[in-house]
Amino acid sequence: MNLVYADENGNVFDHSSLIGLGRSGNDIVELMEEELIPLPDGATLVSLPYTRPIGLNQNTGEMEALAGGEQAVGALLPQGFTRLYLPGYVKSDKEQKLPLFGYTAVVWKDDGFYVAAEQCDDPDQWDPLNCDRDELKISVDRLLARYPDNRLYQHLSHCALGYECLTASNTFLNRWEGAVPVSYSCNAGCFGCISEQPDDSGFLAPQTRMNFKPTVEEVVQIMLEHLKEPESIISFGQGCEGEPSTQVKIIVEAMKQVRSQTSLGYMNINTNAGITDFIKAIVNAGLDLMRVSTISALDEHYNAYYKPRGYTLANVEKSLKYATDKGVYTSINYLIFPGVTDREEEMEAMIGFVKRTGLKLIQMRNLNIDPESYLGLIPKPQGHIYGMKQMLEIFRDELPEVVIGSYTHVPPR
Repeated sequence: MNLVYADENGNVFDHSSLIGLGRSGNDIVELMEEELIPLPDGATLVSLPYTRPIGLNQNTGEMEALAGGEQAVGALLPQGFTRLYLPGYVKSDKEQKLPLFGYTAVVWKDDGFYVAAEQCDDPDQWDPLNCDRDELKISVDRLLARYPDNRLYQHLSHCALGYECLTASNTFLNRWEGAVPVSYSCNAGCFGCISEQPDDSGFLAPQTRMNFKPTVEEVVQIMLEHLKEPESIISFGQGCEGEPSTQVKIIVEAMKQVRSQTSLGYMNINTNAGITDFIKAIVNAGLDLMRVSTISALDEHYNAYYKPRGYTLANVEKSLKYATDKGVYTSINYLIFPGVTDREEEMEAMIGFVKRTGLKLIQMRNLNIDPESYLGLIPKPQGHIYGMKQMLEIFRDELPEVVIGSYTHVPPR
């Protein structure tokens, strides 16, 4: 399990005498054979700027950090794969922050790259290699020509072609889960938000948030174009927008108009679920699926990351419970991080949260964040740290009726 590192030009090498290591929270740890899988299709290797890779010297048994300008290397995993460890590294410049990605430990083993990860879902639908860029461009041009005045299609065309967002791409390809963003505002100030950052955050938002309020007609046009198959999903709430439920009137009216014309497909919302009255209105309008973003079921941790404005974690739980009781297929978009999510107190709180809300699915999502910044923000560990692999096993044992996955599933009709 050789250490993998990159030179200043981005060339990747494996070290002849150092064993690759991983990171759990602030701890550098050894990797076990059973924690490694071959580098998945659709994964990307990246160097971590301002870092020095750390490996284990096979002769002395001591950890060593390379000091010749080399950088640590991590893998960015496609959906369907849950990371178990971050790469083993130390910052060469502690003032610098890593770009907002979910870095996974990678080693060279048996003449190939291996990553510290576990497959939790079928990655096929969300494999970037299954998105034909030429076909996508044709589809974008076709729908922009059909709806020349629809600002949402114009916005999503940039997301699909520029950012290569798969959900936006699906909107144009009329397949699987497609996007229909509706909100430019938010009731949370998430640490490391990917679409909007305060000037003093030190983070660079990797994409631009939508800056207009769509009309009901624009939303309905996209929904009707996409909901043409029984398994189609159209989703409010994307990385390029704020909290969708803040535009409750637009969503409810659009849902009613669409359902008056077709019963095909599923209507989903990706939400923080903090405004319970708004969520109730959307549920009552005929919502099929709801995915709630969360990072913890502990107030102190949740509040530190989300910085909620005018709501609490109790409101989130109430919204989820209401939706579940009304027959909505509910899930959480669980932002996970090795050395944090697998803490004893975090696991106990989340298992209780899941049982109380009756949700059906946990979507494990690797948190895209600068590790040092995140670890400095949240509470310190209070109990035992089990490791991500054992955490997944405990969740499956304690929550046998709950699906452990990575993206939106649809229930049988």
